[in-house]
Amino acid sequence: MSKLTLAIPSKGRLMEQTTEMFARGGLTVSKVGHARGYRGGIQGLPGVDVAYVSSSEIAAALKSGSVHMGITGEDLVRESMSDADTRLQFLGKLGFGYADVVVAVPAWWLDVATIGDLEAASLPFRRAHGRWPRVATKYINLTRRFFASKGFGDYRIVESLGATEGTCSSGTAELIVDITTTGETLRANGLKILDDGVILKSEANLLASNAAAWTPELERVRDRIARAMEKAP
Repeated sequence: MSKLTLAIPSKGRLMEQTTEMFARGGLTVSKVGHARGYRGGIQGLPGVDVAYVSSSEIAAALKSGSVHMGITGEDLVRESMSDADTRLQFLGKLGFGYADVVVAVPAWWLDVATIGDLEAASLPFRRAHGRWPRVATKYINLTRRFFASKGFGDYRIVESLGATEGTCSSGTAELIVDITTTGETLRANGLKILDDGVILKSEANLLASNAAAWTPELERVRDRIARAMEKAP
């Protein structure tokens, strides 16, 4: 690659916040060609090719090395790779895109406040229903790693393709693992976060891929971008 490829979120508030963060660091990011296009650049840094990509695809691109740098949520990075600290360089947290990955259960489960309580309730649940409790989530890998770290294995994952917070009330799951910022949506759906159920406190990060092809010139560009982000308040 002759240029450094930087992937940033392609739409929504994350794209806006990313552009604003670069501006505060003294770097102007803009699209090339059509306003709805997916390529861009950074004023004063001709060696950078900006790719507008969905947040989940940025994590995959960093993993494969098809981009040098990217901005995306830590939740997506940790979900897509268990060895993220080896595959990537975490160059800085950016102060936006906050989202906690949490374990939530129905609020009326009065005797379940911790993972230990959940484990204790699983066997009686199986005896009563003939199956383990179902966990609805889009974060399959984070869920498995977290529950394994807690010694909890008596559950079955149901992959969520829609509004995860509604799966308990619809009867397709008994508990969920999902992201939340304020907890309001969870409470509105009759759910509560377990006392020890915060899996990850995520926010947007500036990341560099160790799998990408780096040259000394590209490393200098990377460092300049990283310094600009450090200066951004």
